Amino acid sequence: MSTLSFSRAEARALGVVSTGHLVAHFYVLVLPPIYPLLKQEFSVSYAELGLTATAYAIVSGIGQTPVGFLVDRIGGRRLLITGLILMGLAIAAIGFTSSFWPLVFFYALAGAGNTVFHPANYAILSGSIPRERIGRAFSIHTFIGHIGWAIAPGIVIGLTALWNWRTALVIVGLAGVATAGLVAWQGAALKEESATVGSNDRAASSIREGVALLMSPAILLAFVFFAMIAMGFGALRQFTVSALVVGWDMPLGAANGVLTGYLIGSPIGILVGGLFVDRLERPQLIAAGGFLGGAALALMIGSLPLSLTVLTAALAAAGICGGMVQPARDLLLRRMTPEGSAGKVFGFATTGLGFGGALMPPLFGWILDQGDPRWVFWLAAAFLLASLLTIGRFGRAASAARLRDQPSE
Repeated sequence: MSTLSFSRAEARALGVVSTGHLVAHFYVLVLPPIYPLLKQEFSVSYAELGLTATAYAIVSGIGQTPVGFLVDRIGGRRLLITGLILMGLAIAAIGFTSSFWPLVFFYALAGAGNTVFHPANYAILSGSIPRERIGRAFSIHTFIGHIGWAIAPGIVIGLTALWNWRTALVIVGLAGVATAGLVAWQGAALKEESATVGSNDRAASSIREGVALLMSPAILLAFVFFAMIAMGFGALRQFTVSALVVGWDMPLGAANGVLTGYLIGSPIGILVGGLFVDRLERPQLIAAGGFLGGAALALMIGSLPLSLTVLTAALAAAGICGGMVQPARDLLLRRMTPEGSAGKVFGFATTGLGFGGALMPPLFGWILDQGDPRWVFWLAAAFLLASLLTIGRFGRAASAARLRDQPSE
């Protein structure tokens, strides 16, 4: 079998895990497309609306590392199902809220459900897919997750147009509960990388060793790297619609159409990057190119008067750049991860996504409230350029770990 093709069992495991990933990504973008409606409904500012994403990111970020330890100890299947149910019910509950702060609470609860996906998914994939195909598996997994982002605005806006935003959220929330049933039905396909379960002394020792691993310079750098990604590309994903409505007087439907260009470009970039990550000795070069391209396009969008067509094309190209970063990022982190530690390492690194995601919404919401949305794109570009300060050292650490582990492969 070619190292770039999957067996039936591998493809089944990849499909089940990736379906859950799609739903998780979908839920990240159920609120931003209707921010202008929520602003009017609850009489709040954009900065206050940004608190919904901040609450989600804080809860998700704090929880991912301990959940990662739990995944490495008991496995990811049950946690994956639990996370899908919790997220789906929390999103559906938002449809019944009558004031702003319950909305924040339920979205934070959805963030608690989101804690399971990266540690559980990457641990399951590491146990289900051989190492020579793991880079491509990560790429497909991330690609399908980004499809969730791509389809979320259109589905939420479409359901809102048919009924209202409350009904839309109830429908998409219940869809997540149904997905949990699908994962439970197909759970036998999911293998676990798993660590050992032993005595209390052994468990305590394992926790100490795990904490020491996470505090190592290389893994701490990965945390920073992930945070910069969330601040840069995350800002484009979450605040483009509101920036275009506020600064360009663009209708909500048209603004969501422009964002869809970005969200479609992103999975295309993931596939492009995924074609090369398993073959290149230095996948950090792919990531560096994505950061540079994304920063240049964000600066152009914020600085030049662009037609709707050119604006959509530029956002789509920025999405491609952001997508190219993802498989390179995941493969570099996997190369740095000891066997049996994928849950905790990926959980901790993606806590960096949560950390960046928590800082970003109030900052960019405040920028929108100041009335100059060009800074949304300029500041996003600044964070993407800052990512270049970490990618070189991150790549060298991954390469060193790969060389160290080669004799045992």
